[in-house]
Amino acid sequence: MASRARVRAPELIGRGGWLNTGGNDLTLADLRGRIVILDFWTFCCVNCLHVLDELRELEEKHRDTVVIVGVHSPKFVHEAEHQAVVDAVERYEVHHPVLDDPELATWKQYAVRAWPTLVVIDPEGYVVAQHAGEGHAHALETLVARLEADHAAKGTLRRGDGPYVPPEPVPTELRFPGKALRLPGGTFLVSDTTRHQLVELAADGESVVRRIGGGERGLHDGPSERARFSEPQGLAPLPDGTVAVADTVNHALRRFDPATGEVTTLAGTGRQWWQGSPTEGPAREVDLSSPWDLAWFAGRLWIAMAGVHQLWTYDPEAGTVRAAAGTTNEGLVDGPAEQAWFAQPSGLAAAGDRLWVADSETSAVRYVERDPQGAADGFVVRTAVGTGLFDFGHRDGAADQALLQHPLGVTALPDGSVAISDTYNHALRRYDPATGEVSTLATDLREPSGAVLADGDIVVVESARHRLTRLRLPEEAVRVESVAHRTQRAATDIAPGTLRLDVVFQAPDGQKLDTRYGPSTRLLISSTPPELLAGGDGAGTDLSRELVLTAGVTEGVLHVSAMAASCDGDPSNEYPACHMHQQDWGVPVRVTEGGATRLPLVLAGMDG
Repeated sequence: MASRARVRAPELIGRGGWLNTGGNDLTLADLRGRIVILDFWTFCCVNCLHVLDELRELEEKHRDTVVIVGVHSPKFVHEAEHQAVVDAVERYEVHHPVLDDPELATWKQYAVRAWPTLVVIDPEGYVVAQHAGEGHAHALETLVARLEADHAAKGTLRRGDGPYVPPEPVPTELRFPGKALRLPGGTFLVSDTTRHQLVELAADGESVVRRIGGGERGLHDGPSERARFSEPQGLAPLPDGTVAVADTVNHALRRFDPATGEVTTLAGTGRQWWQGSPTEGPAREVDLSSPWDLAWFAGRLWIAMAGVHQLWTYDPEAGTVRAAAGTTNEGLVDGPAEQAWFAQPSGLAAAGDRLWVADSETSAVRYVERDPQGAADGFVVRTAVGTGLFDFGHRDGAADQALLQHPLGVTALPDGSVAISDTYNHALRRYDPATGEVSTLATDLREPSGAVLADGDIVVVESARHRLTRLRLPEEAVRVESVAHRTQRAATDIAPGTLRLDVVFQAPDGQKLDTRYGPSTRLLISSTPPELLAGGDGAGTDLSRELVLTAGVTEGVLHVSAMAASCDGDPSNEYPACHMHQQDWGVPVRVTEGGATRLPLVLAGMDG
């Protein structure tokens, strides 16, 4: 990293207190002598979950010198509930101390602007690096090795066991189940996400018939007892009678044969898809990114590719996959499928000529249908409920003003309406296309993540209660007091006129920008509303840009997507290892006299 004035790390504070420490509060003084990596995350954010997985190897390799501290910084109201954070820490197997910071106090102290963000503090308590987004594991490994050597030589490195204390395990038949499917014989197949298994339950939804998968993370095919999954989620029947499985953290599609118990791999390489990777081709040769749910629609298996904000399809006859909708930009934009924007699509349900989508980060329900104005094989995306990334709540009524909070599932009902697993509202909602109305079917469900019909009832996956719950479909809606929220991230005050936007990127130690095949950086800028920017939006290769703000537009969101490729800098290496760094920011801004004229966003390094 480039040299600069040393900055003392601010103290770690959070009203929710500490998790995974055995009841002890931690201070930076307690961690002096260790390399500390702060991981600013929130459990709704799939990119944050990617970073948790990226950090696992580093955490294990340097466990005697490095302490990772998760700073949970919520976006949604539900994420500010302490028990929800406790659940998320277990659900995602977070094996390091976590500070619950519901008021974003530490986030503000460190001037963080994006989920996820990593901040590195050296053994003497100084901030030495900051990284936003994904793909920084190799840079952190290089930096940690250098800090270990430097501070061992200075005598300021302290080795030993870290402060992590694991919680006591809780025995239940399921642990944070994700999705469920009713099999032809009347039993239920459930993705038991945290235990990395599928579980077949009897028709009562409680008794275990069998478990599929050994219960440890892995990507292994074979019979039920030897197969391995990693946080499986969505399930969908295939025409041949087998079941497709969204093996989320393995970035793969698997197939389970209920008749034989055999598990095989349909699609994915086990590697995460990155910008520039192929978006179509032979299914076993194309990388995927956190597939979250599946549905058979229009002769294909559709995939909610939550990790890149797209929908993909799998063609079992041709054995191919392809991106079918979404640009990889995060937001809510309707239109032709290839131009639409999604935000972490996490639930799918096919019903007639529509594919319903739970678009979780925009708290929206959307749908895909044939494009009447387009080509014969073209599709169009439309929104039924939801307005964007920052508005959410629990409000019934006309769909154009109704509010949801991070829904993860949709279920087609016999009358043509759609049941919505409104996850962070702990509710089952209903959208009726015939009337354009949203209502509430049931409340007091704990993080419902999916639902399936069974003999006139609806069986809900209560993920945070670790069970399936059978409900009668009510004839009348439940009355719920309306509440509306916006994300509690404070807007950034910017001055009218011209704003200089700088994405800060410094190649990691021993690396340089990869310019062998042209520019190695990419910057894409847009805004909500589009009228916020009079100039400077669009794509380019320079990481700095002058943005012209439209007079009279006083607030909005800047959408910034940045990417940089760096490679090993040794000129004698004919085949240097290269790495991709990328992050999307949604920055709420308020235009006001006296506001900032420069907006720095750190991708990697430190803003000088």
